[in-house]
Amino acid sequence: MAHILALSSWVAHGHVGLSAVAPVLQILGHTVTQLPTTQLSSHPGFAPVAGGAVDPETLRALIGALERNGWIDAVDTILTGYLPSAAHVDMAVGLIDRFRGEKPRVVVDPVLGDSPKGLYINREAAEALRDRLVPKADILTPNAFELSWLTGDRTETLAAAEAAARDLSALAHGARILVTSAPFDGAETGVLAVTPSGAEAFRTPRASQNRPVPHGVGDVFSALIAAGLPTGQALGYLQALIGESLGAPHLRIAETAAHWAAAGPIRAEAAAALTGGGKTR
Repeated sequence: MAHILALSSWVAHGHVGLSAVAPVLQILGHTVTQLPTTQLSSHPGFAPVAGGAVDPETLRALIGALERNGWIDAVDTILTGYLPSAAHVDMAVGLIDRFRGEKPRVVVDPVLGDSPKGLYINREAAEALRDRLVPKADILTPNAFELSWLTGDRTETLAAAEAAARDLSALAHGARILVTSAPFDGAETGVLAVTPSGAEAFRTPRASQNRPVPHGVGDVFSALIAAGLPTGQALGYLQALIGESLGAPHLRIAETAAHWAAAGPIRAEAAAALTGGGKTR
């Protein structure tokens, strides 16, 4: 089983950020060391909400104490999620650099924003993530908006998203790119997986607006990838969890673990069969 060192937001109630990452991975038997970049009462969509960012110096002190106790001597993966400022990005980069001699896998979930809302963080933080953190990644899990923002490319079609993912992979020195909420047709969503050697598409049904998907599914997916699961199996677990959580205010991670943790993988298709192998902007 893997040991994942995870940096992201944390909520007291609900399942987003670390509060989604940790329980999912622990149910599957993995070890999770959590570094909260923000502490909130809940997802900001549930008003009222209280809390705020954790100072990067506090996080550096936490890391130092963990290190002195020997609790992060053997880390398999570093996972980064929500980083609310450029200073938090720099802290994450410094943490990755101090582990580079041990070469843990680095999974970056570039939590920047979504369509149609746009950026969730300020532009300085977004640019720091693009310029300083993305090049450190072995795997990136952007949604289509984040992929477009990081590369400046269009992502409205599967062919365009594949081309943009190749550009992002080049920025990250050959990293694997897993595009979530990939632009399939209106009835489907899923993941587009792009590596320097090829691309695969994993398609899943799009949820009905009458039974919305709770917040946190992107956090769960990046966590499963950080644990070393193949893309299809990670998406299989996630799709089963979504099915058990539709219409609920929060993901039902613990309540339905016996079901989603037994789900099989989603089958992959060669992306070229869907895109025609073309490079479209």
